[in-house]
Amino acid sequence: MALFGRRVGRTPLDDVDAVFADLDGVVYAGACAVPHAVDSLNRAGAGRRLGYITNNASRTDVAVAEHLRSLGLGSTRPSDIVTSPQAAVRLLRERVRPPATILVVGGDGLVDELEKAGYVVTRSADDAPSAVVQGFAPHVGWEHLAEAAYALATPEDDGGIPWIATNTDWTIPQARGIAPGNGTLVSAVHTAVGRLAVVAGKPERAIFEEAVARFGARHPLFLGDRLDTDIAGAQAAGIDSALVLTGIDRPKHVLAAPDSSRPTYILGDLRDLDEEYPETVVRGGVTTVGTAAVRIDGPEVTIVSEGDRPIDLVRAGAAAIWATGRAIYGFRVPERLYADPFHRP
Repeated sequence: MALFGRRVGRTPLDDVDAVFADLDGVVYAGACAVPHAVDSLNRAGAGRRLGYITNNASRTDVAVAEHLRSLGLGSTRPSDIVTSPQAAVRLLRERVRPPATILVVGGDGLVDELEKAGYVVTRSADDAPSAVVQGFAPHVGWEHLAEAAYALATPEDDGGIPWIATNTDWTIPQARGIAPGNGTLVSAVHTAVGRLAVVAGKPERAIFEEAVARFGARHPLFLGDRLDTDIAGAQAAGIDSALVLTGIDRPKHVLAAPDSSRPTYILGDLRDLDEEYPETVVRGGVTTVGTAAVRIDGPEVTIVSEGDRPIDLVRAGAAAIWATGRAIYGFRVPERLYADPFHRP
């Protein structure tokens, strides 16, 4: 989308009737809230719907809502949480009807949604499951992945059972740093069986469409920290998005973002939701955002002015590079342009 400057003198929240936020890296990292996230979201939720779209399948919507309330998001209800296990169950129903037996690789969030839908849950391939559904949980180990591989040994085209993954995020932010995500676990099973899972969560559209329908949103804004899942998914679903630099993706990833995963807004942290979003001005080959300015001459990217806000320099650099239609490896980019003073776990 990358619609910089379309709302001169306005904030990212103007005209928005529902805010959807990712959780890991946007609201919290592990058990702890991301700095400024709670206060900013409480302000954003005044006068508009506030919901959460998460690929993390390890917990139930009830547990997630309780966690958010404990952090200070006091009005959060389970119905405000749209999860990848919920999306996985919708996909599963299209292939296997309850009360079929489903082999689960994952945690309580996945088990809870399957049981609510009327399925029988097993952890063993010996129980002749009708499908495998796989999601992230910290306790998932080799024996769980092995059971999935045993159950998925026959390709689906040859009469094998369906395999649905809640998501394929390669990493997950934790309080101690960045840890392997469900994508690494799905990849391990893929390596063993030589087949691909059907993916339910971001960046697929289904999870966003469920959120829009559930909240009756006409003009939502989605907040995410990953370009490849959050922003790409929102863009595919036709939803405006804001990338917040408090989680996985960094300024260097923003500058290199392909057209399919470019956010409408770039935020240093969620306080920027309340700030006037500066217009992008291009004049005489110079791209200016606020007091930051960048010029591109052939392969050379030059910082004309660093400006007084680091986030505006990232915005100017991204706007200038994206406007060329060329890939990032075709440029010589000064290190200062992708300096990273922004908070992350």
